[in-house]
Amino acid sequence: MTGRITRREMLGALVGSAVSPRRTAPTAPVSVVRCRSYDSELRPALERLFDQLGGLGRLVKGKTVAIKLNLTGSPTYRLGHRPLGMAQWVHENVVGVVVHLLGKAGARRIRLLESPWSTAEPLEEYMLAANWDPQALANAAPCVEFENTNYLGRRKAYVRFPVPGGGSIYPAYDLSPAYQECDVFVSLAKLKEHATAGVTLSMKNCFGITPCTIYGDGAPEDEPGLFPRGGRTMFHHGHRQPPKSCPQEIDPRSPREGGYRVPRIVADLVAARPIDLAIIDGVESMAGGEGPWIRRSRPISPGLLIAGTNPVCTDAVATALMGFDPMADRGTPPFETCDNTMRLGEELGIGVRDLSRIEVRGTPIQEAVCRFRA
Repeated sequence: MTGRITRREMLGALVGSAVSPRRTAPTAPVSVVRCRSYDSELRPALERLFDQLGGLGRLVKGKTVAIKLNLTGSPTYRLGHRPLGMAQWVHENVVGVVVHLLGKAGARRIRLLESPWSTAEPLEEYMLAANWDPQALANAAPCVEFENTNYLGRRKAYVRFPVPGGGSIYPAYDLSPAYQECDVFVSLAKLKEHATAGVTLSMKNCFGITPCTIYGDGAPEDEPGLFPRGGRTMFHHGHRQPPKSCPQEIDPRSPREGGYRVPRIVADLVAARPIDLAIIDGVESMAGGEGPWIRRSRPISPGLLIAGTNPVCTDAVATALMGFDPMADRGTPPFETCDNTMRLGEELGIGVRDLSRIEVRGTPIQEAVCRFRA
């Protein structure tokens, strides 16, 4: 059980948000390389991707690295007959090579994290259901661990992550201690559109760090559940509150609309649990949505890998590579019915989305654009 947030703490956060000047958002280089397959071409492409950022060693040597995977939806959901890694999931080979390169760069401990589709089964079992080989991932570096962060498991308590400035929807989030017990946090995402948030890249990937024992439809009213039940639709619709022992909404009268709520929750989560390295798998993907349950979804082959140390900058370049304008906002593709998460992240001081302020290393954007819409 976590401690309650007091009224004084909440008011202090709100006042601080009102009087604090908006921070100038930083910028950082983004690396782009072409890669047409997940076979022999993948490792040299990823090595080049990280070398263009100055190498992994300076970031991970001697440290514990946590990698938030993007394994959205049940392993039974398929886009036609395509393996999940060729559509909505980050590809297994990308995970394996990234783990290997992190170990080679001196990472002391590597932890693979995900809050899989409303289940408390071990993450390795979830991977096996998708025909992955978790043993191969475990052998890719000297010390590799797996954890399902959708519930506490053997742990004793969640950790509270306050949102700097007080937050837009919630003032803080209660998350697995795994997201605190790391020196370097990596978001390993897929290059995709999203039906609610426009795009789902390194920032939106962090939507899945929230446990459904707290933020799921079936979470108890008073305390977090022992097991996850239901999806995170309270984030989309605001039809209920998290358990009373956890931070409640700042303003229950705010819009009950996914296009308003989800981008703000994502930006706040990234501000509360910063991303140190954003990696986006765009070798094979899907256009039209985040999973096969979106009717207009279809296969697409961008043939790209993208990485950066600032998630807003990285997502801005990735959005441009998809044929969209990262400076666009509600009413303009791909944000027809939602606010731009990157803009909200920029306003929080996380990073910039203006391409004129972002150095792109490797393949130029104009030579690598793969338009996700005709």
